[in-house]
Amino acid sequence: MIHINKKILLLFVIPLWQTYNVHCQTDNTVGQIYALDNDSNLIYNPSFESHSSCPQRIDPYGIMDEVDAWWQPSHGSSDYYNNCGGKQCHVPKNKLGIQMPRTGESMVGIYCSLTDYREYIQTELKRELQKGETYKLSFYVSLSEYSKGAVATLGGLFTSYRIEDTTRQMLTDNQVRILPSGIRQVIATFYKPQVVNNFDNPLFDTENWQKVEGTFVAQGGERYLTIGNFYPEEQSNHIDPRNTQNILPGAYYYIDDVELYCLTCSDKAIEENDISVTNEEKEEYSVGKTVVLENIFFDFDKSVLLPQSYVALLNLTNLLKENPSMKIELSGHTDNKGKDKYNEKLSQERAKAVYDYLISRGIDKKRLKYRGYGAQHPIADNKTDEGRAKNRRVEFTITEM
Repeated sequence: MIHINKKILLLFVIPLWQTYNVHCQTDNTVGQIYALDNDSNLIYNPSFESHSSCPQRIDPYGIMDEVDAWWQPSHGSSDYYNNCGGKQCHVPKNKLGIQMPRTGESMVGIYCSLTDYREYIQTELKRELQKGETYKLSFYVSLSEYSKGAVATLGGLFTSYRIEDTTRQMLTDNQVRILPSGIRQVIATFYKPQVVNNFDNPLFDTENWQKVEGTFVAQGGERYLTIGNFYPEEQSNHIDPRNTQNILPGAYYYIDDVELYCLTCSDKAIEENDISVTNEEKEEYSVGKTVVLENIFFDFDKSVLLPQSYVALLNLTNLLKENPSMKIELSGHTDNKGKDKYNEKLSQERAKAVYDYLISRGIDKKRLKYRGYGAQHPIADNKTDEGRAKNRRVEFTITEM
């Protein structure tokens, strides 16, 4: 036993293999384009067609911020590919391989092994999953022919919370405990994806798209989906396929067409659990009412909206479309760190980013105004991290109804 004050202890618990109904199949189908918001599919932007900008290059430390509704939950730099992209991010030929999207003109790509380095993609579901109901998840993958190897255990993990990890390694579920002695202990267990491809069926097809799918019963409250490989190499059934060129130091997969359906939900239950209608939207609105936009995300010290903001922005867009006479003023706010002029400029740029987004989604600019207030109007104590986080916000005030 090591007794060191404030020592961080990592304990990894090896999971048993899942017994969910999963299998993989090969599919050559191309050309079918899925609608962005197919009501029955619980995934926003399932084939990655909707995007804010065209990807230009593969950045080993970049952020996948071009595609709507999808983001990377760790510092592993997932990649976005589109027919409108630059040479490194184009389709079918790009920096990391050659593949046509299964449908449409877009796809994403992630490293899934062989080293400790991992990449994942994450999204917010259209509605929370309901306890006891059966759901079916499916998505398609294709191995890059530049890969050094292939694995079997790609899967989908459903959680009630956003996974936000600052590492570039395999995601683990970290539980922090403070022992009576004051030692900080981190218990790290492997995540258990509800759907995972069969261990004995490695995904090594570089020409065709292979389907990963499975059914599971929800615990209730799951709101986020993360896709990737949640198992270490020795549990991933890593193989060295003969059809790859061994250029990339790992198993690199393209991903397309993500679908999630409830197999047992009633229409009434679905309507009652639809999270795209927020509590604020159920309230009555009047001139002068101010609403804080929850779950609006920007990169650190920047004014570029991150894909994690998609659902909140969609809700605001829908609210304005449902109330065509409503006019609002968007206001940006910061905490009290930094100089006043800089904070006012940053807060205004962030309010303008939301303003520009709404215009891009068809809202008349005559209905919108924006302004930055810096740290002038705090709503919490700037002496704590939690308070400063609440003060860094964008909100809107109704000016006309």
